[in-house]
Amino acid sequence: MPTSTSVQHTVLVGATLILTLGACGQQRASHSVAGAGVGYSASPSAPGASPYVEPGAGDGAPHYNENNAYRRTGEMSPAHERDAEREAARIEPVLKRLWEQGKWDPATVRAALLELGYEEGDDALTVREMFQRFKNDEYYTPEGAMVGLRVHPDACVTAFVQKSNYGVQTNGPYLETGCFEPPYGH
Repeated sequence: MPTSTSVQHTVLVGATLILTLGACGQQRASHSVAGAGVGYSASPSAPGASPYVEPGAGDGAPHYNENNAYRRTGEMSPAHERDAEREAARIEPVLKRLWEQGKWDPATVRAALLELGYEEGDDALTVREMFQRFKNDEYYTPEGAMVGLRVHPDACVTAFVQKSNYGVQTNGPYLETGCFEPPYGH
């Protein structure tokens, strides 16, 4: 039985419409952008993704390493790292005792650490209040103390004690802030 031309035309238009709508939003190009070189693609893997991924970049953002350099510590020599770990082992029980006693103000922490024989100064022991934080539309300084001990030019002990907890770690110095991790960039 012959089929009318208008039915065939309607089926053809309907099929074309379905195929066209089904392809909406799909990128088909997979060729490289002219002159862009290796690593640049006309269709990045995610919307808004950078066409360039810096080697070793945490989130893949351009200039990630450059923009976050202030948060990286310098490298410690193995011998200086061992020295820093030895000093951290001396500091940790003092901070634990102070934390258990509910004493975490900078003056008390400083006095307890000076009893271990450390000297105060930029190239030795620094005890300070915690960095300011932003909460409820204002800045405040939480209770507690931060400790930085420069063991060698390339080795630090960084510690803190506050109401909720305490901690001690070893690290190389930060480029701009010495033993203390910077709270933010510039």
